[in-house]
Amino acid sequence: MTSALNYDNKYGSDNKYGSQHRWLLSSLLIAIVLLSLAPSLRLLMEALSDLAQGRQSPLWQVLSSASTWRALWHSLYTSGLGMLIALILGSLFAFAITLTNVRGKSWLVFCFMLPMMIPPQVTALSWLQLFGPASPLLKSIGLAPPLGSPQPLYSAEGIALLLGIQSAPLVFLALRTSLLSLPRELIEAARISGAKQTQVWGHIILPVTRSGLIAGGAMAFISSLGNFGIPAMLGIPAGYYVLPTLIYQRMANFGTGVLAEMAALSLLIGLLALAGVALQQQLMNRSRFGLGGHSGRSHDFTLGSWRSLMTATLVGILLIILVAPLLALIISSLVPAMGVPLNAETATLNAYAEVVGRQGATWRAVNNSLWLAGSAAVVLMLLSLPLAYRLQRLPERWRGVVLSAIEIPYALPGVVLAIACILLFVRPLPIINVALYGTLGLIFIAYLARFLVVCVKPVAASLAQLDPSLEEAAQLAGAGPWRRLGSIILPLVAPALFAGGLLVFLLAVNELTVSALLWSAGNETLGVLIFNLDEGGESVLASAVSVLVVIMVASLMLTLSLLAPRLPKGVIPWQS
Repeated sequence: MTSALNYDNKYGSDNKYGSQHRWLLSSLLIAIVLLSLAPSLRLLMEALSDLAQGRQSPLWQVLSSASTWRALWHSLYTSGLGMLIALILGSLFAFAITLTNVRGKSWLVFCFMLPMMIPPQVTALSWLQLFGPASPLLKSIGLAPPLGSPQPLYSAEGIALLLGIQSAPLVFLALRTSLLSLPRELIEAARISGAKQTQVWGHIILPVTRSGLIAGGAMAFISSLGNFGIPAMLGIPAGYYVLPTLIYQRMANFGTGVLAEMAALSLLIGLLALAGVALQQQLMNRSRFGLGGHSGRSHDFTLGSWRSLMTATLVGILLIILVAPLLALIISSLVPAMGVPLNAETATLNAYAEVVGRQGATWRAVNNSLWLAGSAAVVLMLLSLPLAYRLQRLPERWRGVVLSAIEIPYALPGVVLAIACILLFVRPLPIINVALYGTLGLIFIAYLARFLVVCVKPVAASLAQLDPSLEEAAQLAGAGPWRRLGSIILPLVAPALFAGGLLVFLLAVNELTVSALLWSAGNETLGVLIFNLDEGGESVLASAVSVLVVIMVASLMLTLSLLAPRLPKGVIPWQS
């Protein structure tokens, strides 16, 4: 790589095409960094504005409000409890699947990762259909509680349970990365020395993988802190508000007139998330070990007679956290109304006929979501290759700075990005005098900023694995930069580029946290449609739409799994 770059520096500067190439790529890089930073900077300016007013400033009013501190405590409590649940579930699956010889590892991983890819509002709806006196599933098997019984999920603990299930795959991914880096020689040396398996786990595996546990727990906490769908569907009916739902309610009731206060609230969430990231980095630095030896393979601790029991335990957990709620969701979509048991007389497809054939809002939401997700995926695919190519040629220090800037919109809670985009585009754009507020264009820009890093990272990982001699030979043969990029690099990184675009589509098509504050009449997305149907009492229709969404998500995940053998390691999260 060094020789290729030296050649480019030596001869490319005298070549007008090489200069244009670098100028265009650098301009693209600057524009993308500005796209990532501009909303956050605008949010910061708005939140800190009018500080000279003292007690009349929006920031002071937010900080002096009892509802703010109550919502802050609710956020910390539900996110903290959800993190503990995620740590338990994620650690169990990571240790069992990565280090033992349980059966059906690939399917266990796929099913465990599915809740993370399913929209949070669908997760909340499926669990609501599983419990409570109106559950069609419980009605069908005669286990429904009496009418008038409280819904147990309308509580802080119910919110935390679903937040933990939703973010447990994050713990699994972080911990599995640490487990795969364990050198086999370290484990084998302990065994040869006569250490028992319990000693190996207690004195080697747990201390060495502590950084993975810390990273997974921090990601679970930050993800739960910014989650909107689950606290909205379980907390708002019970009057239990966390910071994202408090912002949503204030925006819904008062509109853009409270933007300054909402900016202050969003800044509070953002600071909490960034503090979590900083604490994670500090704890990981203290827990990092220098390891030598061969890694990257599972160790396969032989469970012996316990193998079937461990496999059955993992399958049982998946039946509880995944299969049972989805089964309840499917049954709820096949009955004429909530509270009606499913049998031969009551089974009907009317809900599907209604949402597919007669509900205009459904097709509008489908079209909007497909257009937004598809356009964002295509645009980001077009941007990611030249951007990653330019990043590879930056000094390592500047590369880290640029990647951090690109990651900010994805690391911050979605509601923070939504408020930032509203502040940035609430007024018509200068010169062209075009208003984006209340249009699909604003959601599209927010998606570009939020999911850019999702598409760039697989491409950057693929570029890092390329043999630099290929491009160097083409350069010596006289091929220009754009020809090298299109004829040599593009075919080699195409699988990673496609995978990145598919991941963007998968995340964006069901997105709710950002679009919940940015949508307007006629601009609904699928996530907003499901939330609005359930909030309006149309739970059966919401269940039907949710079932179709789950089928789409599972199909896209299967497509990515089939593509995995052609991709660099780590591009597909649930593949080794």
